[in-house]
Amino acid sequence: MHIAPFDNKNVPIVDAGDSTVPLNYFNIVKLNRGQVFEYQVPGYETCIVPATGTVDVEIEGLAFPALGNRGEDVWDGEPEGVYVPVGAKVRMTCVSEATETFIAGAKFDEVLEPFDVRADGIDLVQYGSDDTKTHRKIKHILGQKQHGKVGRLLVSELFTVGAGGWSGFPSHKHDTNRLPDETRHDETYNFRFKPNWGSGVQMLQREEGKSGDAYHIVDGSTVCIDNGYHPCAVLPGYEMYYFTILGGLTQRSLVQFFQPTHAYQIETIPGIKDMVAKFK
Repeated sequence: MHIAPFDNKNVPIVDAGDSTVPLNYFNIVKLNRGQVFEYQVPGYETCIVPATGTVDVEIEGLAFPALGNRGEDVWDGEPEGVYVPVGAKVRMTCVSEATETFIAGAKFDEVLEPFDVRADGIDLVQYGSDDTKTHRKIKHILGQKQHGKVGRLLVSELFTVGAGGWSGFPSHKHDTNRLPDETRHDETYNFRFKPNWGSGVQMLQREEGKSGDAYHIVDGSTVCIDNGYHPCAVLPGYEMYYFTILGGLTQRSLVQFFQPTHAYQIETIPGIKDMVAKFK
């Protein structure tokens, strides 16, 4: 499902219990200097990631000051995040001129400990190649490094390397719990383009051998993936970024099932096996 950009007025774009991706939560919060946003999401663990600007975060009285160091856009510096336990009360204060902050969440039923991930703790993976039109970089905020500290939530930022090309290929899905071959993980994206008038396409093929859906994605588009194979592409001449939220049904580690038609291309894309291994 594609949600076109709109002013959500700090109200969740994907709320708890969403009908398409019930395992996910997603909000975009925009504040000016000194403004405060408070939230609490029962039944969901969350992660606060400033897209731009800086915020002070307080979780049940525990302070995480000066989170976020990016200026103009998501390409301007490294991401940072704070993990928020299930149902915790959060107070977020803008300490820069302005901030646009992502709040990602996954359904979970245990209360863990809060912690922060600063720029030097990001887990970076780069894979693909210009020749295969799949060159990209992934910055894991809640990834393999935080595996024992998080319940079901995976949070990453994905960047195309260079202008144009494909992401999420070979086509894969993760909509059915059938270990060891696949896990059920709902997924939510928010896209950005550089320059911001760029755009791309999100494919969603529900069934092997049958045509699927395609969505025109623009700067600020949100896409919710409930089932099906879902590669995406950016137009030539533009860079693409997408904020990625994954919430597992029964476990945190993601097991992707590659579409049989295209699975052989795993062997043709440099570094893709290392990329798959990081979604733990």
